[in-house]
Amino acid sequence: MKNKPLSLWKRYQKYLYDNDALGLRLDISCMNFTEGFLRKMEPLAQKAFEAMDALEAGAIANPDEGRMVGHYWLRAPQLAPKPELRKEIEETLASIKQFAASIHAAGQFKNLLGIGIGGSALGPQFVANALTTPGDKLRPFFFDNTDPDGMERTLAQLDLTKTLAIVISKSGGTPETRNGMLVAADAWKRAGLDFAKHAVAITMAGSSLDKQSKSWLAQFPMWDWVGGRTSETSAVGLLPAALQGFDVDGLLKGARLMDEATRVKDYRKNPAMLLALMWFKAGGGKGKKDMVILPYKDRLDLFSRYLQQLIMESIGKELDLKGRKVNQGIAVYGNKGSTDQHAYVQQLRDGVNNFFATFIEVLKDGGSPLEVEPDATSGDFLSGFLLGTRRALYENGRESITLTIRHVCPGSVGKLIALYERAVGFYAALVGINAYHQPGVQAGKKAADVVLGLQRKILAHLRAHRSAAFTAEAIAKAIGSANEVETVFRICEHLAANERGVKRQAGRTPWAASYLSS
Repeated sequence: MKNKPLSLWKRYQKYLYDNDALGLRLDISCMNFTEGFLRKMEPLAQKAFEAMDALEAGAIANPDEGRMVGHYWLRAPQLAPKPELRKEIEETLASIKQFAASIHAAGQFKNLLGIGIGGSALGPQFVANALTTPGDKLRPFFFDNTDPDGMERTLAQLDLTKTLAIVISKSGGTPETRNGMLVAADAWKRAGLDFAKHAVAITMAGSSLDKQSKSWLAQFPMWDWVGGRTSETSAVGLLPAALQGFDVDGLLKGARLMDEATRVKDYRKNPAMLLALMWFKAGGGKGKKDMVILPYKDRLDLFSRYLQQLIMESIGKELDLKGRKVNQGIAVYGNKGSTDQHAYVQQLRDGVNNFFATFIEVLKDGGSPLEVEPDATSGDFLSGFLLGTRRALYENGRESITLTIRHVCPGSVGKLIALYERAVGFYAALVGINAYHQPGVQAGKKAADVVLGLQRKILAHLRAHRSAAFTAEAIAKAIGSANEVETVFRICEHLAANERGVKRQAGRTPWAASYLSS
């Protein structure tokens, strides 16, 4: 069904959330909801407010792990339920600032290598890209995967004598981060340098990383009540930001102001609840439509990746709070405008209608004010593409939300982070799931351990029979894993391709190949 722009103006006036003091507008007029929907959802919204109040007060929000969820205290330590928590938060912030100042004053380091995975990388990467300037104190680089080629490419760009490494892992045992740390330490060693004199750890007290990093330049805490995907206002995000030279107080203030605005119990005046309600309406409370994030600003081009983890890891759950199988989730993807005018916007307008878009508008252009046409700058074109695409989608019956901020700065970045953190919590309450655990991630790690266990058995078998060649089926049978032939085959192919103690002999078909110890 096609929509007409005239009726849109009336909906815009009726439903616009405009908070001038916060520097934020949220336009939900292009979403297909009615007054009846809002009235029906109000009781659920009030229950979500109650659940959020309990969470912020220190309730055990993660029953299966027996822990609180307190990322909101990071920007308002006085709200922490225990005095010792408030003290830890305040002391950590002070030590972050002091350490960053000492690094800047010493002048030894020019580069920053962040070593982490998931929220320990995505948040710092987003903030680093959003706020970077030519005058940054340190230039950021990242190991955010266990890809050896990717790490080697990053190392090739670094003068290790001038590089400070931050290793971020709550447990210290996260494989990707541990591998990155070992690769980095080896690179420093090969360069004749002491890694400990270039390294900082962010981890939990008593973790393996905590024990290993006692001789490093510094250690900063992670707490069990802060999840990785909500850790950007902890040391995980604040230390890299402070080392780059960003205004971390401004970022924290922005987050704190957004937290205050999203504690309002009137759902019509709460931007995070309005977002959650629109997500619910678009997908019928079951994630039936994808969320497309379209920031029209290069500085925000990593925001969709950051939100992908925050939303999908929080909301993608098999069971609800009552243990019933619900398979909840919202698929999130996006890039930036106007790049997407030449990518998937064509499908968004004319293809399968299985999504709702979120346009992120930044009013202040920045950059050059050059007029590229009479009375039109590059920034005017960017704004025109946003408004034109929004209208084109609306006229073709495609739903969208438009979020407007004035400019990209530490405060506005903090506000965006806090807005979506709260919206995720509200949505989870609306659909009755736990937003703060990630059993699927743990299952993937356990499965990887099984694969690596098989690899060790394969290598042991081939080494014990050095003169013999075996097919994948024969190896699987010999090591007692006859039901894992495909996995054994893939492991052997990988080991042989990398000349890792295995030689491949071709067969008539790929699966007829045989392998022997080299």
